[in-house]
Amino acid sequence: MKIKSEKGFTTIDIAITVIVVFIFISLIAFLLYSYNSYAKDIELKAKATEIAIQEIEKMKNKTIEDLESENKNYRNAQEITPGFTREIIVQDYHDMNSAKISGIVKKVTVQVKYKFKKDTEVVSLSTVISKEN
Repeated sequence: MKIKSEKGFTTIDIAITVIVVFIFISLIAFLLYSYNSYAKDIELKAKATEIAIQEIEKMKNKTIEDLESENKNYRNAQEITPGFTREIIVQDYHDMNSAKISGIVKKVTVQVKYKFKKDTEVVSLSTVISKEN
């Protein structure tokens, strides 16, 4: 008895091929999305850090007298660059440790906030400014 060999594709062969190709394309699309999302997060964090460093350097160039006499509205939350909000918090070191003398040392914190996806991310840098004799 001779069995005739049939050539060609069956419906099952085509269905399995389509499923494998779909899974492969989905995996590649997911990896590309994850990579782009991660790259965008790093880019935004780097920009926020750059803004925070610029602001902290401006504050380091001021004396305690400048900090006490400057317009307090400058420190309020402001949008510096589209999508980035900066806030400066100046604390007397005396407020953090009541055993210390007031007005000699100030802690300056710069917070830069930005939105990434649905979350608000914050980059925060701090420095200490002391009174010069």
